[in-house]
Amino acid sequence: MTTNSFETRSALTVGDRTYTYYSLPKLATSFPNVSKLPFSTRVLLENLLRHEDGTSVSASDIRAVASWQPSAHPELEIAFRVARVLLQDFTGVPAVVDLAAMRDAMTALGGDASKINPLAPASLVIDHSVQVDHFGSKAALSLNAKLEHERNKERYGLLRWGQQAFRDFEVVPPDTGIVHQVNLEYLAKTVWTKTLDDGETIAYPDTLVGTDSHTPMVNGLGVVGWGVGGIEAEAALLGQPITMLLPEVVGFKLTGKLAPAATATDLVLRVVEMLRGLGVVGKFVEFFGPGLSALPLADRATISNMAPEYGATIGYFPVDDETLRYLRFSGRSEETVALVEAYSKAQGTFRTDDMADPAYSHVLELDMGTVVPSIAGPKRPQDRIALTDSKPAFAKALDALRGDSPADASVTVESNDMRFDLDHGDVVIAAITSCTNTSNPAVMLAAGLVAKKAVELGVDVKPWVKTSLAPGSKVVTRYLQEAGLLTYLEALQFHLVGYGCTTCIGNSGPLPKHIAAAVEEGDLVVTSVLSGNRNFEGRISPHVKANYLASPPLVVAYAIAGSMTKDLYNEPIARTNEGKAVWLKDIWPTQDEVAEVMAACLKPEQFSGEYAEVFEGDADWRSLPVPEGNNFAWDESSTYVRNPPFFEGMGKEPPALEDIEGARCVVRVADSVTTDHISPAGSIAVDSPAGQYLIDHGVPKAQFNSYGSRRGNHEVMMRGTFANIRLRNEIAPGTEGGWSTHWPTGEVTTIYDACMRYKAAGTKLVVLAGKEYGTGSSRDWAAKGTKLLGIEAVIAESYERIHRSNLIGMGVLPLQFKAGDTRNSLGLKGDETFAITGIADGLEPGGTVSVTAVDGDGGETTFEARVRLDTPVEVQYYRHGGILQFVLRNLLDG
Repeated sequence: MTTNSFETRSALTVGDRTYTYYSLPKLATSFPNVSKLPFSTRVLLENLLRHEDGTSVSASDIRAVASWQPSAHPELEIAFRVARVLLQDFTGVPAVVDLAAMRDAMTALGGDASKINPLAPASLVIDHSVQVDHFGSKAALSLNAKLEHERNKERYGLLRWGQQAFRDFEVVPPDTGIVHQVNLEYLAKTVWTKTLDDGETIAYPDTLVGTDSHTPMVNGLGVVGWGVGGIEAEAALLGQPITMLLPEVVGFKLTGKLAPAATATDLVLRVVEMLRGLGVVGKFVEFFGPGLSALPLADRATISNMAPEYGATIGYFPVDDETLRYLRFSGRSEETVALVEAYSKAQGTFRTDDMADPAYSHVLELDMGTVVPSIAGPKRPQDRIALTDSKPAFAKALDALRGDSPADASVTVESNDMRFDLDHGDVVIAAITSCTNTSNPAVMLAAGLVAKKAVELGVDVKPWVKTSLAPGSKVVTRYLQEAGLLTYLEALQFHLVGYGCTTCIGNSGPLPKHIAAAVEEGDLVVTSVLSGNRNFEGRISPHVKANYLASPPLVVAYAIAGSMTKDLYNEPIARTNEGKAVWLKDIWPTQDEVAEVMAACLKPEQFSGEYAEVFEGDADWRSLPVPEGNNFAWDESSTYVRNPPFFEGMGKEPPALEDIEGARCVVRVADSVTTDHISPAGSIAVDSPAGQYLIDHGVPKAQFNSYGSRRGNHEVMMRGTFANIRLRNEIAPGTEGGWSTHWPTGEVTTIYDACMRYKAAGTKLVVLAGKEYGTGSSRDWAAKGTKLLGIEAVIAESYERIHRSNLIGMGVLPLQFKAGDTRNSLGLKGDETFAITGIADGLEPGGTVSVTAVDGDGGETTFEARVRLDTPVEVQYYRHGGILQFVLRNLLDG
């Protein structure tokens, strides 16, 4: 129970029910500044009022947040407790593995294993395991689903065990939808409630953290939530508050409305570009202005979804009439909608056009009427290209990507009585995929209309394009069928391939053999076009060097055009069999056409019908054997699920901190190294350390599956850490991929093998890096793998928020070069021996340590590095060897 120092505990009657809530207007009588706070900050403030206990949340914390000023530098640490936790299976499986391992560790330490249990409700949506092995036929969906179940029986068995072993843990079975779309359409409530033992019901904002960086998609529904690593999510599951610095809040003012040819995808690519230009890492972004009233909920969700791409923690839209409309339309109960409206209005957090704008740390403004059709690529989502500039932009990118391949490198391909030339720039993957756009009926129906017009004009997709349609939920299929558009998409080979994250996360599946062989033969720079949110190097396909994000209708258009070398505005997109030119404008639908189809074919019963039995699953899911018992029965022969070594040798008390002596650099990298570069992702190569491990354990290549599917096996994952085919390790010059130099011998070997040799010799390891180290998805294995390889510290110029937090969560020390210092300016070649002193003396948040690097000739370079343990709690996590050890010891004592 809160101490309620500010007497804000109040009653709210909605219909025939009465709720208890903590009133911000009551607090505003003493702190008038509350009414000027950003809406997202008010959610944090209510959280503190509700959890004030004098220890983790004090009255002074509440006063400080209530008095927040836009010019304030983030210095105040607060403890934020979420209403719930959201998991997807790639990160959810290792989370369940860790919880199972914690139960074993608790038992070994003499404690009660049942204490290892979710204390915050958790939902896990299985959506990351379906792969596009089959495409271009009506059978693709069932064939891919069958393969998914065959490949993942062990993982899914673990999840079914977790569902019965843990309280407040629900699992949405595979082939249902993408986690963020299911969250938006069904799981999220905007206002959460909890009934206490005495019958009292508390109402409070729906808040969450999720084990996927695109968790902020639900910010479009007025829900505060963001992505964290599985490590931090597990702590939230176990009742630990999320410690954070009260963030700056950037206001993004939207005015006007989209021009006729522009889509929500084009809008979000412009927003990403603008916010990346400003720099919003670690900040909240909140959207405001009159343009919100012209922005449908689905468009808001599209913008919120890409918060990781523009670098913000969240991209928040306040509750307003559009929020209520969507909640009602998507099948939420009238009781839920009434509570959301009454609660938000009682709290003063219901947005209207005539209310005063909140005060923000910084303001950007965009007239949506200036947004033009765009794509982004070839390597980063923030690199927006106006569609009118796409042809010269690709020509410029090609010069950089081609390497030693000749400019004229076309390869003649013969297959199935077809003969064609494959060349640089040809689109070999066209995928309508990902939560970003498949949640948005406007762009999905626009894609269907493009297909319809193309079919009616007699044009088809090019024969070298691997096409796929992976909706975010079955609701999408319902309204595409209702509109009669699914037939036209299928006529262009955009058949359903699965309900889940496919191409966007690297599950694009293999290219057809004849296409892959031609790419390899000509060393071709071929491309993908996808309606996703990520296009980092090596992510989409090992054969594809240039990847472009685009709206679903543009994905269809590029599949028809077949090449990024075409100017879609000034050149025909295709020609009919009779030779008649077909232009983009001939197949592009108007806004009125899209709106008319939406009004006729999108219906509330499509949501309520599909989600009526969302937790049931198909026959394959229901027939899975479920292990019994409070502790998981590990199978030592399993290559999917193994007991991780994180708690081996763990005592009841944390050991004393020690300085790092005699360390070697195993990885030295430049700017913008992503978690995709660090974490195992995508397919497993036969000749890689992970591939060799699987072969040694009797797994044939055809059954390797992906790294993501094997995240429950640390042996596979540590071997795949830093193994991305596009990683450029500067201490292994002339190589690309997971290579390093083992300094004692001078041998160039795999990073995994080098680390194991160092570990056998008792040598600690460090990483040297540039700016934005760890940008990208919230991959917990980027930190777990780092730890298991024996890396004790990372020294970088700057970090992306989630990865820095995950490193701390695994007991790896994140250090930051002081301003003006870099690995290059200090002359650190990576062949030195490193000593990091000042750790054993005790670490302070934001303190410094001394680093001394000694080269082979005995020359010393000494510099100070900032300790990126930003809060006292992060210091505690590091002192305990990681967040899980910290939680386990606390539960043991409790």
